[in-house]
Amino acid sequence: MFNWTATFNRDIGNWRAMQVRSLSAKGETAGAIRYALSRWRALTRYTDDGMLEIDNSAAERALRAVSLGRKNFLFAGSDCGGERAAAMYTLLGTAKLNGLDPELYLRTILAQVADHPISRINELLPWNLAASLQVDSSQAA
Repeated sequence: MFNWTATFNRDIGNWRAMQVRSLSAKGETAGAIRYALSRWRALTRYTDDGMLEIDNSAAERALRAVSLGRKNFLFAGSDCGGERAAAMYTLLGTAKLNGLDPELYLRTILAQVADHPISRINELLPWNLAASLQVDSSQAA
């Protein structure tokens, strides 16, 4: 069986090695090619495993809310305020990971938490409400 990725990686690597030899050793292009060649295995790792992404855009998008809120965290008021904000971000992030609309999840638990026994508070966690909230939201649509 022909492995096109291995052939491509080898051929493009060889081409870059030839190009770097034909350039001035002190030039920026040669430096960039040497940089890429020294990291070639990591740069082409995604071609060997179909589960790997070519970039980290998904991770960057997931962290965007934290980055945007960084200035707001300065005004949490105290360490306790910062810890509460972190708990809320964690709870909302977990709701998203469980396929829930964070606003719907918050509305649901805020409506129930006052009358809910503290000994069964784990019933209000996102993974425990995911099935019922997904059914409710699909019926509403």
